[in-house]
Amino acid sequence: MREQKVYLLINNEGIYQCPYTKTEEGFKMQLGSTTYLLLDLLKRSSPSWWWWSPPSSTSMAASTFEDLNSESSCNKAFCYSQSKLANLLFTRELARCLEDEGITGVTVNALTPGIVRTRLGRHIHIPFLAKPLFYLASLAFFKSPLEGAQKPLYQACLPDVEGVAGKCFANCEEEELMPKATDDHAAKRLWDLSESMVGIKSQ
Repeated sequence: MREQKVYLLINNEGIYQCPYTKTEEGFKMQLGSTTYLLLDLLKRSSPSWWWWSPPSSTSMAASTFEDLNSESSCNKAFCYSQSKLANLLFTRELARCLEDEGITGVTVNALTPGIVRTRLGRHIHIPFLAKPLFYLASLAFFKSPLEGAQKPLYQACLPDVEGVAGKCFANCEEEELMPKATDDHAAKRLWDLSESMVGIKSQ
């Protein structure tokens, strides 16, 4: 990476209902994306902000630590929901780690942009005759990609979030998360397991 400074990092990623595939490193595709290696650059650029963009916690699946890579079974919808719960738990644990290190210049939060009209659901089978109706409904009720990008940018730049970390926001307000998305024990367990899987050791 050529950039010397990163002041704002927004992770908005997801693969829904995709066939079971793995990254080159051998991780399930829905869990295999990470920008952890940018953390040191964010620290050097502080004050800086790191935002994750999962959906509402109401769609979260429970964590399955015994089969995080879905080797024994793979329910497509469950895998997606599990990956989004991992986003929230990762956000919470990273915020805690930074606080324990005394690093106040990097702020970590999550936000939901709402339903955006992208190719996220390209693997979902829609009956041929229903496709025109679905397309019209998406025009009426889904946000355009531009609108979907504007919300995270606006939220990330609000002065109200300065000093707030480890939270999730929706429509520019803090969202009340379900207990499974605020489970500190699960967040720490996921963090430790992730470090072991990718070979990263805490400094």
